[in-house]
Amino acid sequence: MIRHKSRWTIVLAIGLSIGLAGCQTGGERAFQKLPCQEIERQIDLSDRIDTLNRLADAFAGRCYGTVIVHGEKARSEFRHKTFSLMKETTNVFVPEGSFIDYVMESYERGYLSLLLAASYANLQKPEEAKVELRQLDHELFTPLYNYGEDPVNLLLSAVLWERVGEVNEARVDWLRLRDLGVMWKGRQNEARLFAARQVDRIDEGQDFSEPWHVYGIGRFPDLIWDLKFFGSTSGYFSVKANEEFLPACQSDTGVRLSTKSWFDKVAIRHSHGYHPLLNVQAWVRLPVGLTYSLVPLAAGAGVMVGGCMLDAAAKGNGGLCELSIVGGVALMRTAPAVMEGALRPDLRHWEHVPAAFVVTRAAKPELEPCLARLGFSIQRLL
Repeated sequence: MIRHKSRWTIVLAIGLSIGLAGCQTGGERAFQKLPCQEIERQIDLSDRIDTLNRLADAFAGRCYGTVIVHGEKARSEFRHKTFSLMKETTNVFVPEGSFIDYVMESYERGYLSLLLAASYANLQKPEEAKVELRQLDHELFTPLYNYGEDPVNLLLSAVLWERVGEVNEARVDWLRLRDLGVMWKGRQNEARLFAARQVDRIDEGQDFSEPWHVYGIGRFPDLIWDLKFFGSTSGYFSVKANEEFLPACQSDTGVRLSTKSWFDKVAIRHSHGYHPLLNVQAWVRLPVGLTYSLVPLAAGAGVMVGGCMLDAAAKGNGGLCELSIVGGVALMRTAPAVMEGALRPDLRHWEHVPAAFVVTRAAKPELEPCLARLGFSIQRLL
């Protein structure tokens, strides 16, 4: 009897931990149109993903003061990885990320710096905006827990530098975007060509009366994952987006660039070359997850055998045995869900970000070919 109680205790504990982790990673897909004071009231720095989402909502709602105050705090607190032997060890035995604070990816640090710079620019504070743009450079090159340049952030940085009157600084980012495109192996080649045209424009001294405008398109898609033990470069996980990203586009007045590069960063989170610690933890967690999945199998078998034995000992009519078999089979069927919950990778990310950006000199969205007839929601960012 004690042994059966222990089994049920283990099943309950595993189910509870998986359920709690599931609640932590869930998120609403819709933007919330809230007043600035309400957004600020709901910001809780202890919930890091929710804080980032609230900051995106604040920027979309033109609550630039809220973005500046809380964005600087978030960047300071969310950028460093704090290692704890106890937490890292516990992380192997529970759904990944349950007890470990989220650390922003490099593209998220860069985008947060851009939101801060754009907020200052919209408040007519160009000098403060320049400070944030220089901070963006620091974020892109500092060898923190995660790292790497990003084409989307380079594009937005170049535009913002021009908006604050620093054409030479913008040229640096256009040049980096042009050269970074070589490493994409043909992907989003339109953005590389567009960046090359901007470098030539600046070198030739051309100027335009119409400033750059920035639009966000749609919403970053949800991520799905599956187990893939062969041919995977990210541990044993296969991570996919549930929607296709828009292809790159260029016109005489603008360019469209998707945030697929941001998805790629999340997708390789468990690769040995990018996050060795997460990669090792994932492989250590594999036998643990398999062991957890045996618990409902053993418990289900125990329920079936025990119920039928009790029915036979009481000389019943077989009803208890039949009920035990049904209950035992139902319990055994939870084994795959238990293993999936135990092995689930940490795919937390900033959710309230666009699926693509368009920068254009067209005075109205309908005049930009890369914005026309998309069928997605469009949001003016700058």
